[in-house]
Amino acid sequence: MYIDGACQCGKIAYEAEVDPQDVAICHCTDCQRLTGTAYRATVSTQRGQFQITSGEPKLYVKTADNGRRRLQFFCADCGSPVYTTGEQEDAEQVGIRLGTVNQRKDLKPRSQIWCSSALAWALDITKLPGRPGD
Repeated sequence: MYIDGACQCGKIAYEAEVDPQDVAICHCTDCQRLTGTAYRATVSTQRGQFQITSGEPKLYVKTADNGRRRLQFFCADCGSPVYTTGEQEDAEQVGIRLGTVNQRKDLKPRSQIWCSSALAWALDITKLPGRPGD
């Protein structure tokens, strides 16, 4: 599936080819802090299927609990996390932050990881009152 997307301010833009089955949620505490919310949703693709089409993202390197260095790319202007990748064998996979994907409504998470770190309330928000806008 072809996707494209951008950060909040539009300075960093990209396009990619993804498998819609490769969408996951991560509940680890690193992802909670990196996203500023309860979890991170990502669609994964291969390095050769992803390209930045405008802008130059800023890099933050985080050493994960498993000892691997994760390269976190974000917009230096608006702060939007855009994508992540790794080093060596992990460099071939790119994790695109779902909130930046223009076609995000068509991409449904298929799995979750680090559920032991999940915020209990985040696992079921269906009963919260809601409204269509604010």
